[in-house]
Amino acid sequence: MTPSNADAPNLAPLRLKKNEDRRLKAGHPWIYSNEVDTRATPLTAFAPGQQVVVVANNGKPMGLAYVNPHSLIAARLFGRDEHLLDRSLVVHRLKIALGLRERLFPTPHYRLVHGEADGLPGLVVDRYGDVLVAQITTAGMEAVRESVVEALVKVLKPTGILLRNDTSSRELEGLERGVELAFGEVPEEVELIENGATFRVRPWDGQKTGWFYDQADNRSRLPRYVKGARVLDLFSYMGGWGVQALRHGATEAVCVDASALALEQTRVNAGLNGVGEGLRTLEGDVFEVLRGLREERERFDVVVCDPPAFIKRRKDVEAGLAAYRRVNQMAMQVLGRDGILISCSCSHHLQRDKLPELMWAAARHVDRGMQILEFGRQGVDHPVHPAIPETDYLKAVYARLLPT
Repeated sequence: MTPSNADAPNLAPLRLKKNEDRRLKAGHPWIYSNEVDTRATPLTAFAPGQQVVVVANNGKPMGLAYVNPHSLIAARLFGRDEHLLDRSLVVHRLKIALGLRERLFPTPHYRLVHGEADGLPGLVVDRYGDVLVAQITTAGMEAVRESVVEALVKVLKPTGILLRNDTSSRELEGLERGVELAFGEVPEEVELIENGATFRVRPWDGQKTGWFYDQADNRSRLPRYVKGARVLDLFSYMGGWGVQALRHGATEAVCVDASALALEQTRVNAGLNGVGEGLRTLEGDVFEVLRGLREERERFDVVVCDPPAFIKRRKDVEAGLAAYRRVNQMAMQVLGRDGILISCSCSHHLQRDKLPELMWAAARHVDRGMQILEFGRQGVDHPVHPAIPETDYLKAVYARLLPT
């Protein structure tokens, strides 16, 4: 460790058990509670969010981290040198993150910070032009909340910053949930451009940070599939897939979602892009809507299935696998004879090769042939940390379904 901050040497040590430093040496930044030598450094001695020096069992410094004694992930490394997690470090990491996005995106609409992959564990920031919407999910990042806001103001000079700290993961860290205006003004609706399409989304009451930028690259593939097609967009949210399908020549897009607010915004977005006449919305549980469409013998040329995470925790795997197979099977039952199914999963617990396997099992069950045409993953503004498999989470499979 190279000294760079006068306060860092005064931090309390967090000592690891023998041989529990191997993952950290390989670049992984997480420390689980069962890897800590609690006889030498009891976790109960630390306050949630406290910054520490992580040391191997032999006393060798491994880096700086913040601690939460009440979480399974007891500590998260934020640096290998001796610079504290403060305003200065956040500014530095933000500038690096911004440099990547400005190189890759023509307009300021993207995920600006993607947690550990951008060197800021516990922080997500999405950018809507001059408005930033952030989520703080860990006690360590919560402890430097004001520094984070100040750094965002310094680097981005936004007109407003909204903290969407209402995610359930905050409860696992012992944090309160809520939505808070942190700086300036944030309107009810903000605008973004994705693949040339304009969308208005609702940062205050939409899902997560308001939009799912991670699917932008996958949605950019739509033009080759949807021209002249009838499209069914399942779990449509505010129309990211359906509206873009209409822009690229689909004759009709039927958007299905359980949220009336999301569907109302979908209609707004279709109007913004001049494709409102081709849009139809259906409010309700997707499984129930699919059952009704099948009974009515509705058929679509393209079906997009982009559900929420069916597997949020390891204990959900069995039920989640069944849900993925069921929704894909039902989607296939409303596909035309030579149809395209675009099936997605944002569950990091679902292995990458498992989704096409589930789709193939569903196809065999409904007596359909299947060709896999291409695969997709999260966009470049959601970089993957090579040592953290959990950051490589989004899967998309583009498949052609045929009669046997």
